[in-house]
Amino acid sequence: MTASTAERPRVMVDMSATLIHHGHIRLLKKAAEIGDVVVVLTTDEEIKKKKGYTPELSFEERKEILESIRYVKEVVAGPWLINDEFMDSVHCDLLVHGADNVNHVRPERLVIFPRTEGVSSSTLRERVLDCLIQMNIDSKKGNTGDKVARFMIELIKKEFRLE
Repeated sequence: MTASTAERPRVMVDMSATLIHHGHIRLLKKAAEIGDVVVVLTTDEEIKKKKGYTPELSFEERKEILESIRYVKEVVAGPWLINDEFMDSVHCDLLVHGADNVNHVRPERLVIFPRTEGVSSSTLRERVLDCLIQMNIDSKKGNTGDKVARFMIELIKKEFRLE
């Protein structure tokens, strides 16, 4: 560990946080119980490369939101996958992650927590699209715009792999 025994450990939490939700907050809160939280935030370019789309919130917007959360001490840009060398470069002792972890970090530096059931940025996108569909159906029954909106929503679902 890089922290002295008198200091709290620096605890890394890596995330894209494309749409920040209560699952993210719960993970950050658990991480803060262990030490000072450093969020490694995936850049817009990495998200585009790995997930195939530009996030709804830009890197700077996501960073500003995360910096305002009381559990977070610091936010830094980082790669899609974390390894021990990257952790050392930002002086972090542990990586806290959900059960879907695929990072290449030594087991003694890794703390895994279960994911929050029923929520993810992808499920939030689906819920938003469902709300748009319902709003469209409830307010403008039967017009051409209705058909276009449904068509666009279906295209968006396919683009974001939400089908």
